[in-house]
Amino acid sequence: MRDVTTAHPVQDLDVQPSPLALLLLGRDADPKSERGVECPGDLPSPSDPDLVERARAAKEKLGEKVFVLGHHYQRDEVIQFADVTGDSFKLARDAAARPEAEYIVFCGVHFMAESADILTTDDQKVVLPDLAAGCSMADMATAEQVAECWDVLTEAGVAEQVVPVSYMNSSADIKAFTGRHGGTICTSSNAKRALEWAFEQGEKVLFLPDQHLGRNTAVRDMGMTLEDCVLYNPHKPNGGLTAEELRNAKMILWRGHCSVHGRFSVESVDDVRARIPGVNVLVHPECKHEVVAAADYVGSTEYIIKALEAAPAGSKWAIGTELNLVRRLANRFAAEDKEIVFLDKTVCFCSTMNRIDLPHLVWTLESLAEGNLVNRIEVDPETEKYAKLALERMLALP
Repeated sequence: MRDVTTAHPVQDLDVQPSPLALLLLGRDADPKSERGVECPGDLPSPSDPDLVERARAAKEKLGEKVFVLGHHYQRDEVIQFADVTGDSFKLARDAAARPEAEYIVFCGVHFMAESADILTTDDQKVVLPDLAAGCSMADMATAEQVAECWDVLTEAGVAEQVVPVSYMNSSADIKAFTGRHGGTICTSSNAKRALEWAFEQGEKVLFLPDQHLGRNTAVRDMGMTLEDCVLYNPHKPNGGLTAEELRNAKMILWRGHCSVHGRFSVESVDDVRARIPGVNVLVHPECKHEVVAAADYVGSTEYIIKALEAAPAGSKWAIGTELNLVRRLANRFAAEDKEIVFLDKTVCFCSTMNRIDLPHLVWTLESLAEGNLVNRIEVDPETEKYAKLALERMLALP
């Protein structure tokens, strides 16, 4: 084996590292990545200049037979063809309100398309332009893992006291589990009300799959302490918890998180405050608890949009959420002299959300226009029954 200690250091070679190499090695900086909402990994333009016209033609041919939903985190080239934009639950409800649309094209990720299929009629067909567009958070809780967790709670003698509350950002299987066990679904907008309802039904909550939303809602909004929360790790025996810890806990948080929001840090907050005096820090509740505690404002995607709409001209904002949305808002409010920047210098796009690109959308629309159903998302009847029950409990919340 080669002794790496004898290898010649770079400076002894007649080679000068490129600026990109120095940047990747952490030995240089890219000033352009430290400005506002620009990102050194910007997505390239569509390779085919005719794609926009092809998408427009296919959508026009389909007419009212198709209804295109665009999540806020989608790239602009896709959003321009959306009939409505919004968060995952708003879009699923919008689809259900359009029964005349035979095809629902969901420009989002897999769990969102599942929710749309659950809420729409049997005659409507929900299509996801790229089946690989998943959600890392939703994938952190599988049906098998959650069933095992329930066995652990049963063995600890606490299952009868536990009410599951699952975030909208979960698979149909997890929503169905929630429905079967008397629980409800929540969004980032109504998580507090969902938890209040759950504690009216039982003494403890199993919160799936986002630990941060669960912890932030319990501690920040409901006055609990961090000690009231325990973290269940599905990769450890018994979730890494003792029976006593489960008995003492009020909130049993699943070890899951959003890969984008989970990377914001207190250092990000401190840095932006130093760079932009007077900045307002506004973050999504999927961020870590310490980041939420350091921010000025915390709220859902819809809350973020409304806050910026109501913000006075000349105000400065650093936003802790997905970059596509932040850039869109920055462009939208630039004319009103509102300075809007991305909270972090390095975290950029939601990689799975951005699998829905213009080529995939064009292929989907053209296939449907030719009478070929592609990439249909269909939830089986048994799963749909209980998932819908959990969703209906959320809709019934005052």
